[in-house]
Amino acid sequence: MSKAKSSLMDEVGSLRKLTVGGLRERYLELFGEESASRNKDYLFKRIVYRLQELKYGGLTPIARERAALLAEDAPIRRRIGAIDDHDDLSLRPTPGRDARLPPAGTKIHRTFNGTDYTVTVLDDGFLFEGRRYKSLSVIAREISGTRWNGFGFFGLLRKESA
Repeated sequence: MSKAKSSLMDEVGSLRKLTVGGLRERYLELFGEESASRNKDYLFKRIVYRLQELKYGGLTPIARERAALLAEDAPIRRRIGAIDDHDDLSLRPTPGRDARLPPAGTKIHRTFNGTDYTVTVLDDGFLFEGRRYKSLSVIAREISGTRWNGFGFFGLLRKESA
């Protein structure tokens, strides 16, 4: 094993021993900004990738260009299955709205205890069973009988991946 590869492996081994706080400090050093995440595995993977990127180089210019082109057409903060298949994926959320919300007019589906429920996203709230609501959480509580994060209940939370 080369000396450069060995030193990287040693550093990765040291990272495994760090606490979440230690990983967040290392993240700040490498990226120049604090991470919003407190997930140890996520931080570890991001830091290791960054160390490899610094040591061996990052994406080629062609790969960067391709990624930028793909990102232009990518839907914003959506999960497959939470949105109607016939919805236009090129639509973007209205500025000033929560970025987790799909565009107005989108129908969000959820099956709970064997019953299918549909909520229509409006510009200023939601339509559920003929009534307007300001919050998905209120709708989730009405359906389930318990408190829920509305975005979580309807599958609109995006999990970060490394």
